[in-house]
Amino acid sequence: MMGTAEMTQPTTTQAESAPPPLEPLIYDLGAPGRTGVSLPKTDVPEAPLPDDLLRAELDLPEVSELDTVRHFVRLSQLNHSIDTGFYPLGSCTMKYNPKINEDMARLPGFALAHPLQDPSASQGALALMYTLQQWLAEISGMAGASLQPAAGAQGEFAGILMIRAYHLANGEPQRTKIIVPDSAHGTNPATTAMAGLQVVEIPSDANGDVDLDRLHEVCGDDVAGMMITVPNTLGVYETNIKQIVDVIHGCGGLMYMDGANMNAMLGVAKPADLGFDVMHYNLHKTFSTPHGGGGPGSGPVAATEKLLPFLPGPIVVVLEEGDGDAPPLYGLAMPEQSIGRLKAFWGNFGMLVRAFAYISTYGAQGLRDVTNHAVLNANYIRARLKGVYPMPFDRICGHEFVCEGHWKEAEGIHALDISKRLMDYGIHPPTNYFPLIVPEALLIEPTETESKEACDQFVEAMIKIAEEAKTSPELLHDAPHTTPVGRVDDVLAAKQLVLCCRVLPDYET
Repeated sequence: MMGTAEMTQPTTTQAESAPPPLEPLIYDLGAPGRTGVSLPKTDVPEAPLPDDLLRAELDLPEVSELDTVRHFVRLSQLNHSIDTGFYPLGSCTMKYNPKINEDMARLPGFALAHPLQDPSASQGALALMYTLQQWLAEISGMAGASLQPAAGAQGEFAGILMIRAYHLANGEPQRTKIIVPDSAHGTNPATTAMAGLQVVEIPSDANGDVDLDRLHEVCGDDVAGMMITVPNTLGVYETNIKQIVDVIHGCGGLMYMDGANMNAMLGVAKPADLGFDVMHYNLHKTFSTPHGGGGPGSGPVAATEKLLPFLPGPIVVVLEEGDGDAPPLYGLAMPEQSIGRLKAFWGNFGMLVRAFAYISTYGAQGLRDVTNHAVLNANYIRARLKGVYPMPFDRICGHEFVCEGHWKEAEGIHALDISKRLMDYGIHPPTNYFPLIVPEALLIEPTETESKEACDQFVEAMIKIAEEAKTSPELLHDAPHTTPVGRVDDVLAAKQLVLCCRVLPDYET
């Protein structure tokens, strides 16, 4: 559990004061002739650059090394991250990334390995990948796994392509429909459409579960499978998950589990034991590899025995068993009926090293403790905010829960206003307006790495904001007040894109 610094409570005076001015743009610091690097003389003959790659009109600043360093360090200090504060972003599991994982990924033997080197010179890397494949299969209860997919969405895509390939191999091309609950992640229907299949949406009932009557109605011999998240994206466990699985299997379909919420199941329940046929993991959510920045991501996919031949490849296999002191010999192979490659080479290897280090550090009981603490933290915050914020599903949650950022006695306040005001308290906002079926949704996920003190600080800030919404709504409407950049006009930003660092003279402000 991590300790946290005492949270500064913004006063009314602070809230109404202007934010500090921005530092000058790096363009304003440049001058002709300044340079931040001196290149050594070349030891090979110089050659002209290709004309089609040169852009004379490219307006780049000429700055010193010091100005460059200060510019980027200042930018980094403006960013909120899990290393600087609480980050309760629901559905994304913004847990702390242990620094030992980073150290392991930077070991020269891993960091400097070239994907084209001979497998005989990559036995350590291959052994790590093989072990991680086995661990991910064991955690899910599946028969095997592939580390190929480069993101959770790509892992989903792999799983649905595997389901399609399975039905085609069995001579059932008419199975073209994937059932998706209305509480699903947005990537689920997108994945289905990209795979060339048809999305069939079914509603949730008043309890937050899949509507079983509607599920029975849409099941038939044209159903390829169903995508569902456990716990679902309303933050609750599907009460009737076994019945759901039986209905889909009963009509010949396969069950796909979106593994985005595995942080609520580690060491407690195995998806294969629930009846799932294939699933993906988000290593950045469940196993603490870094988030954001456009990647690199990693979304390994695991499957039961009947879908193993369709896994994306290559996967790591044992070519020769170890004998005595000799270790096994590892190599790469494509599954017999593989859907093919999803990424060049071995996947995002650095993410695999980080996940391996995380699982190694925790061990089996430690992973179970991760889930226990994540679920405890979420339910503690939910219980403390009950009665303060409307909660559409008043039941024990998984590792996250959803509430509504709106009150009848504060009609002008919306979830966005609450989130913007939360920034004044030094806390990153939770997920806004998702799931889509909850009005003014705030999806809150504390993760297991936050201490009780951190959870209490978040709760107190949320309670204070609820009071402000009813007594001083202007504080929320104009928030954030203490950040370097105030509330931006999202509509204007979308309509008038600024794609360079220099603000254009005719840009409307």
